[in-house]
Amino acid sequence: MALLGTLVNGVAIITGSLFGLVLRNISERMKATVMQGIGLAVLILGVGMGLKSEQFLIVISSIAIGSAIGEWWNLEEKLNKLGIWIEKRVGAKEKGSIARGFVTATLVYVVGAMAIVGALDSGLRHDHTVLFTKAMLDGISAIIFTSALGIGVMLSAIPVILYQGFIALFATQIQAFVPEVLMDAIILEITAVGGIMIVAIGLNMLEVVKVRVANMLPSLLIAILLVTIVSLF
Repeated sequence: MALLGTLVNGVAIITGSLFGLVLRNISERMKATVMQGIGLAVLILGVGMGLKSEQFLIVISSIAIGSAIGEWWNLEEKLNKLGIWIEKRVGAKEKGSIARGFVTATLVYVVGAMAIVGALDSGLRHDHTVLFTKAMLDGISAIIFTSALGIGVMLSAIPVILYQGFIALFATQIQAFVPEVLMDAIILEITAVGGIMIVAIGLNMLEVVKVRVANMLPSLLIAILLVTIVSLF
């Protein structure tokens, strides 16, 4: 079943969020320290991913072009508006609380090599090992995220399931028209591009700078396009 890993990942996020809601009486000081610790870990993870590129010019070009497209489409604002719309429907007391949790968790769980590679493994080889590992990590982080950012984190399970599920289902058909060598190159550069975005997420979590990471999401598609074009020459 191509979607098994994705569904387990979604359930892990929801389960972790439920535990996080129970543990919301954690002191603000402890929450801040834990979030800073996670932010640092996310930062290091992103650096490691970013260094995997073998064609860094593709990574730079993908980030530049993809960010320009994302700014033009204003994806971050649209994602925030979606979170605020959800807030109004559930009657959140603190304005922006659900939106922040939803956006932060969605970016952390969706942007990255494990989401893409894991979903591809699920679709291509029905091997869910990567997504099962990601589910464990996401579930643990969901406890902390929810205790600090609220119920919006739980709602991030929806885009995670849709995003990874689409990749897994697409991957079941991809072998028919994409050579294995090209697929390996695409995964490598997507990993590096995703790593740079993960670094930006870490910086946001540490409140070092405010990076509109959601506006960089088209960079992942641009990376696929550029790797494909380069492979033709």
